[in-house]
Amino acid sequence: MEHFVVSARKYRPQTFKDVVGQQAITNTLLNAIENNHLAQALLFTGPRGVGKTTCARILAKMINEEDGNTSEEDFAFNIFELDAASNNSVDDIRSLTDQVRIPPQVGKYKVYIIDEVHMLSQAAFNAFLKTLEEPPKHCIFILATTEKHKIIPTILSRCQIFDFKRITVSDAKDYLKYIAEQQGINAEDDALHIIAQKADGAMRDALSIFDRVVSFSGKNLTRQAVTENLNVLDYETYFKSTDLILENKIPDLLVFFNTILAKGFDGHHYIAGLASHFRDLMVCKTPKTIELLEVGEQTKIKYQEQCAKTSQEFLMQGIQIANDCDLKYRSSKNQRLLVELCLMQLASITFDGEKKNSKRFIIPPSYFRAKGIEPIAVTTQNQTSKPKVVVSTSTPVKPVQVAPELSKTPLQSNSGLSLSSIRKKKEHALKKMEVVIDPDDLPKEDFTIEEFLKAWKEYSQLLSKRGEKIMASILEMNEPKLNNLTIELTFPNESLKIELERAQFPLMEYLRKRLQNFDIKLEIFVNEEVAKKYAFTVEDKYNKLKEKNPNIELLRSVFGLDI
Repeated sequence: MEHFVVSARKYRPQTFKDVVGQQAITNTLLNAIENNHLAQALLFTGPRGVGKTTCARILAKMINEEDGNTSEEDFAFNIFELDAASNNSVDDIRSLTDQVRIPPQVGKYKVYIIDEVHMLSQAAFNAFLKTLEEPPKHCIFILATTEKHKIIPTILSRCQIFDFKRITVSDAKDYLKYIAEQQGINAEDDALHIIAQKADGAMRDALSIFDRVVSFSGKNLTRQAVTENLNVLDYETYFKSTDLILENKIPDLLVFFNTILAKGFDGHHYIAGLASHFRDLMVCKTPKTIELLEVGEQTKIKYQEQCAKTSQEFLMQGIQIANDCDLKYRSSKNQRLLVELCLMQLASITFDGEKKNSKRFIIPPSYFRAKGIEPIAVTTQNQTSKPKVVVSTSTPVKPVQVAPELSKTPLQSNSGLSLSSIRKKKEHALKKMEVVIDPDDLPKEDFTIEEFLKAWKEYSQLLSKRGEKIMASILEMNEPKLNNLTIELTFPNESLKIELERAQFPLMEYLRKRLQNFDIKLEIFVNEEVAKKYAFTVEDKYNKLKEKNPNIELLRSVFGLDI
């Protein structure tokens, strides 16, 4: 059986022109050689598999070809490769510095390539400093590393640094296509694209994956064969998931997710890929950013078709929800439920009890339709202006009741699939908005202080019946004062003020509707002096109880009880 040579070795570049994706560095080195402007200490740094050692070998060979001798066998004696991972002691560096003094027998330079230089010990680095700063004229040092931050600054300052970048998906795919043609392999464009993406910027990894997939599929390399062999989720999975989400088919979506898990895929990988899929759909929205979509031509057409079905708001919310699930996945104790909950939230984005465009209305459209009036949404050019609702009718309209009944929850959804977190978010957003309606349409009837206090007490009793005892007690703690149309309340501490501020919206809605005056305002103050009257002594507490029930005094006297 003939010995097999892996593609990473078989197709290793022999000249700078063959190096993939590092044109800036190779051009710089070529110009430096031609202009005799090459530094004696070079540092090649970058991710694995991007061509650092390959460029070092090409450079070592090229600088000795200047004398006209092209015998590679002779040049082999001028190139010394040292693996710093296994030769990282002080003695190894001292042996190296001793060899540096001997000039080359053939050619101009002796080239020392030290790979994984960050593995040298601290003492070895220090022993290497003087030689690296003032090497003999016939010596050139090329250091290669994947972790530049581990090299001490004194070494970095003595080297000319070249940062190798990750190889782009496009460049990797083109090189794989070239190799497939050389080997007579019929490869689909999407198949090569998936291999290039899986390599994550490393050409050596891409070639290793290519060899593996070719061994599996033979001379015909298809996208399906690649995804099956690499055990990756292809684009079709996310296209189908997004279609189910847009159609609000939660049961089908959960069944589809179960099928993905049954094939052995990880839920974390799936949800992270779904977030990336939404990002790619977002990129397709604008012609300027479509070049950021790193997929094959056939897949790009599918992205553009699905992009037309989605809105920008849906994609923004989808990315946020999926990314949040991605961040929480590792710490979750029930990871499957977390992903399923995320999918249900995604499928609920475009599903509400009202129509999808009902959020443009501040007052729910159902309010007007119940009165036989069709509302018209008005959008203004000034985005900072407050939203308005215009009612199209020829008959006079009665004063509009801005808020729903207190006993109902704002923005109640008719969907049993809506989640409480989404509903609370909408409640909070609604409370922060101010409704602008023609002031002439709002009632401004006069009322007495007695009527106001009665309405205040009724609201407190209503809260007690609904089980909100704490808020009811806060309202009863201090009698409100009415200054014209401003309700003034004073509390002994800041926490009580914050609690009432959070609950002031339904309170003011109730009072305005009850008293038929929409000019009423609420102001809350904090006065620590007020706290003194709440610090009851034993006698104060007894007298307070006696005011509520005079029979307590009779009970105390009959049984001779002490206070």
